[in-house]
Amino acid sequence: MYSSAYVWAKILIYLEERLTSTMVSASFDDAEVIELNEEHLILYSSSDFRREVISRRYASIIEDALKEIFNSDAKLIVFGDEELAAFKSKGKSTTSMDFNPQFTFDNFVVGPSNRFAHSACIAVTNVPGQVYNPLFLYGPPGVGKTHLLYAIANGIRKQNPDANIVYIKGDQFTNELIDAIKNGKNIEFRNKYREADLFLVDDIQFIAGKESTQEEFFHTFNKLYEEHKQIVLTSDRKPSDMLTLEDRLKSRFEWGLTADINPPDYETRMAILKNKAKQLGLQLDDDVCNYIAINVTNNVRQIEGTVKKILAYRDLNNMPLDLPNISRAIDDMFKKEGSAVPTPSLIISQVCKFYSVDETVLRGTLKNKGTTEARQMAIYLIRKLTNLSLPDIGKEFNRDHSTVLYAIRKVEASLKAGDTNMQNNVRDITANINSCL
Repeated sequence: MYSSAYVWAKILIYLEERLTSTMVSASFDDAEVIELNEEHLILYSSSDFRREVISRRYASIIEDALKEIFNSDAKLIVFGDEELAAFKSKGKSTTSMDFNPQFTFDNFVVGPSNRFAHSACIAVTNVPGQVYNPLFLYGPPGVGKTHLLYAIANGIRKQNPDANIVYIKGDQFTNELIDAIKNGKNIEFRNKYREADLFLVDDIQFIAGKESTQEEFFHTFNKLYEEHKQIVLTSDRKPSDMLTLEDRLKSRFEWGLTADINPPDYETRMAILKNKAKQLGLQLDDDVCNYIAINVTNNVRQIEGTVKKILAYRDLNNMPLDLPNISRAIDDMFKKEGSAVPTPSLIISQVCKFYSVDETVLRGTLKNKGTTEARQMAIYLIRKLTNLSLPDIGKEFNRDHSTVLYAIRKVEASLKAGDTNMQNNVRDITANINSCL
């Protein structure tokens, strides 16, 4: 899983984009991550006032950030001195991969858009490695791919508590490989993945275009497949649409079963809404559910976020949950078609994922072939996808407008010259950015 420091840094960026730097600094100045696992993000603050503010005002948005950025349903816990002392005296809880028990087949709302994928997941859970291997699930973010991955893991662990289940995200696989090469731990890295009984990979599209990562993944895949170990992969697109993925991997990903998951239809959205509201102890009238289901159409995650916001408004404002109040509370969450514009932070984060470059390095002064190309790509895409001026783009990288203009022209020249690799990179990264909107 991601390190606690990395996750917390991403959450702070998420908060600053939605609040203000001053508010974030004032509320989280002394906040410290104590532990992060599949179920909880534990923060510590010595200030009674700050703990109260974090718990009452920001718990919901932090949990939304975990869900949106990391597909995690971890809940926030805030410790003071006494809780921290008690926690340390007991020792840290295990951070082994214990998949969130809430993610099961029983509480997955099935509809026409996901029924085929749901049935396939149940089949591989019942006889892992025997049918549909690999199972490749694809669809836009927030439609339930990770829920199904975890449901498979929970189902297999129930059948076989000793099963070696390994879960990884595509970009994390790349980062761990880089660390293994740097620290001379290639054998440990390979053993971790090649000895799995169940190998789950979320967002496999992020290994595309990375030569060493694809080579390593190819051999890992082959070994597991030959030993009849179950492999389940998810992506935001089907294998044939991954332009920079090696052909030998594309063909292997299609060896088993490929199943798409689409955004839920109206009836399924209504069922998800009522199910989520019930879990959170909310009573929503049918006219309220109908209003939300008609307006929130993108994905399950947005539906869950809407219900959480209603809960927060009820608790903070003590308002009745009628249609006029709820429409005022959540209208800002309804995305108008074609109105979504990516933020520079989103573009930079997706470029960094694609090139396996740390954001601080990208924004810094380091110059080498890989970092320079990634930085120029980020500058080009910010110019192409946003309305920022050259000086404003320069502020994102601590550079003047002439340097920004040079980077944009450099990428444009490569595209105009027919650089296939550059063209494919622009397409793939843009697709990754759009899938997050």
